[in-house]
Amino acid sequence: MTPKEIVKIAINLVVIYVLGGLLLAFVYAKTSPIMFIKAKEEKEAALKTMMPDADKIEEIGKWEPHHKHAGYYVAKKDNEDIGYIVESFGKGYSSYINMLVAVDKNFTVKKINILHHAETPGLGDEIEKDYFLSRFAGKTVDTLVVIKGDTADKVEAISGATISSRAVTEDGVRNGVKMLTEKLSGGGEEKKEEQGKEQEHGSH
Repeated sequence: MTPKEIVKIAINLVVIYVLGGLLLAFVYAKTSPIMFIKAKEEKEAALKTMMPDADKIEEIGKWEPHHKHAGYYVAKKDNEDIGYIVESFGKGYSSYINMLVAVDKNFTVKKINILHHAETPGLGDEIEKDYFLSRFAGKTVDTLVVIKGDTADKVEAISGATISSRAVTEDGVRNGVKMLTEKLSGGGEEKKEEQGKEQEHGSH
């Protein structure tokens, strides 16, 4: 192969890489806003399923479980607070498990929903199943504890997936409820301050 042919091949490869990069940038620029809007719509729909009785759900603050951005929300009906929702993360066996947790005004769990995870198929992915999710209703910070085997007041672990069970229960749900309780319990000044900041931010 002559030097001239080598230069020609190199130029062709550079042109291909440049054109490919430009094409990818163009596609991303076109699809990114659509993906953002879709993700926002999916989050709003997920929040609504957590508190179907609410006529309004407003974000009142942010926090960073496992250094991941998450928010917490107040659910209102007829302009009265009926409960709270927090997005949380738990460190599972093979992924960070993203979830939503809904509590009433006494910070008792009403419902949880798993948004995203990459736990082991056939074991850890059982965290998505209704039989496991239903174990959280009525639980409080004190009873959000995983037990291997039958339990009357705690959360029974999924057989063969104790790490995933703990990631959801003790890391994600309990820490989320604990955070809500500390920030919002009793409708104190911190709660009013959080809501005031959100309303002020929304007015700009």
